[in-house]
Amino acid sequence: MQDGMIQNESNASHGAGAEAGVPSAPIPRRALDWSLRIWRPAGTIVAVGLALMLGWHVVNGKHGLSVWQQKRVEDRQLRKEITDLEQENARLRARVEKLKTDPDAIEHEAREKLHYAKPGEVIYALPPDPPAQSQPAGAGK
Repeated sequence: MQDGMIQNESNASHGAGAEAGVPSAPIPRRALDWSLRIWRPAGTIVAVGLALMLGWHVVNGKHGLSVWQQKRVEDRQLRKEITDLEQENARLRARVEKLKTDPDAIEHEAREKLHYAKPGEVIYALPPDPPAQSQPAGAGK
């Protein structure tokens, strides 16, 4: 019963003070109320700001999605280059093996590169073609 009277008295004192122009609560109490009211929106703003910064970092950061995409493209190019080099190595190994064992391949190489000939053959060496030089349009007149 006493609790009901205390509440009624406090309601009456708040109402009377507010009508008379006197603040209804002391300043520290109002500051506490204000800080409790402002905490949730301020926390929300901070959380949204952090989420935006994290999102930007995920996309544009040192190890972000854009760098990851560039690395994937570079990886594909390097894999293709490795495959091409492996094929060339296999072709050159086969050619070396052929030159070690096949007399026809050895003869072909000797004739083409070293200009060797069999007894009684004559080899004619033609001079290399001169490089084509382009003339300016007005020089022919």
